[in-house]
Amino acid sequence: MTTLFNLLDIVVNLYMWCFIISAILSWLIAFNVINTSNRLIYTVGDFLYRITEPVLQPIRNMLPNFGGIDFSPLIAILLLLFIKDGILRQIYIWMAS
Repeated sequence: MTTLFNLLDIVVNLYMWCFIISAILSWLIAFNVINTSNRLIYTVGDFLYRITEPVLQPIRNMLPNFGGIDFSPLIAILLLLFIKDGILRQIYIWMAS
């Protein structure tokens, strides 16, 4: 049972890093530090977009417009932390006792 929770912890951590890397990559593209004409950059960006956008889009729809600032990755990371440290930890404690 512990290995299942360790696996879930690793998956949630990797997904949080995907949000962080996606945000940094979008900033680098927006400021022309890197270019999407590079095939590797395009592939990584497309992959990150495809795995993060299904979570970010509903959050964006609920948030008001803050101008050019997108707070949806921050909200998604906070939700993942709540799931990881709140819900999964409580389920693990409940199952262990």
